[in-house]
Amino acid sequence: MSEFKKHWAIILGGSSGLGLASAKKLASEGMNICIVHRDRKRNLIKFEKEVIEMKLQGVLVKTFNKDALKESVINEVVKELPKQSVKLLLHSIAKGSLKTMDNSQSEKLSKQDLDITIHAMATSWYEWTQSLITKEIFVDRARNIAFTSEGNSRVWPGYAAVSAAKSVLEALMRNMAVELAPFGITTNCIQAGTTETPSFLVIPESEKLAEMAKVRNPFNRLTTPEDVANAVYLLCKNEADWINGSIVKVDGGESLR
Repeated sequence: MSEFKKHWAIILGGSSGLGLASAKKLASEGMNICIVHRDRKRNLIKFEKEVIEMKLQGVLVKTFNKDALKESVINEVVKELPKQSVKLLLHSIAKGSLKTMDNSQSEKLSKQDLDITIHAMATSWYEWTQSLITKEIFVDRARNIAFTSEGNSRVWPGYAAVSAAKSVLEALMRNMAVELAPFGITTNCIQAGTTETPSFLVIPESEKLAEMAKVRNPFNRLTTPEDVANAVYLLCKNEADWINGSIVKVDGGESLR
C-alpha cells in the first residue's frame, strides 16, 4: 500500500507548469490532490482533462479556481479537508511584476508592484502554512515546500520584483524550518533549473535565458517540469524526513557554471 494513501497535497498554483507536474506525479503515487489555481475559461479545458487523468489513478481531486491570496479562499479550502490529512503544502504561485527599474520606460517598477509580487510569491506561503497549523490539517511528518529560482541572486532586466520575492521566500523557509520543526513539519525550497513553463515564457527575452541555460547545463538541456515533480515526490517520502531548511537544486548542475 502506498505510504501516501489517504493523504492530501495542497498545491497552490497547480494548473500548469511545476505545480501541475507535481500534482500528476503525486497522484500517480496514490496521494489525493487539492489544487488552488486562477485561470480564465479558455485555459480550463486542458486543465480539466488533466484532472480527469489524475482521478483515473484512483485518487480524489479537488480544484478551486479562486484567488489563493485571499484569506476567505484559504478558509474555504481548509474547511474542505479533514483534520490531519495534508501531507504536503506546495507553493507554486507565479504572479508578479516584470517591470524594469528604468526611469526612461513608461511604466517602471513601483512599491505597489513589489508589495503585490512579494505577497503572491512569498508571504502567502506563510499565511497558508499558519492556517493549516491552526486548523490542525497537517499530518505528522508533513512537508512544506516552495519553488525558488536562480533569480534569487542573479540579475535580469525586469526580474527585480520576483528576485526580491524569492529572497523573502527563502528567508521564510529557513525560519519556518526551525520554528515549525516541533510541529513535525519539514520546510524546504526547490530551486529548479531553467524550465519552459508558462510563467517563464512571459519573462522579457526568455528565449535568450533558455539558450544560455542549455549552454551552461552539463547535460545541454533545459530542466523539465517532470524533473522537478520527481524531486517533490522524493521529498515527500519517509526517507526524506531529515531534510529540513534546505534549498534543493534540481537543475542538472546548471547553476554550477
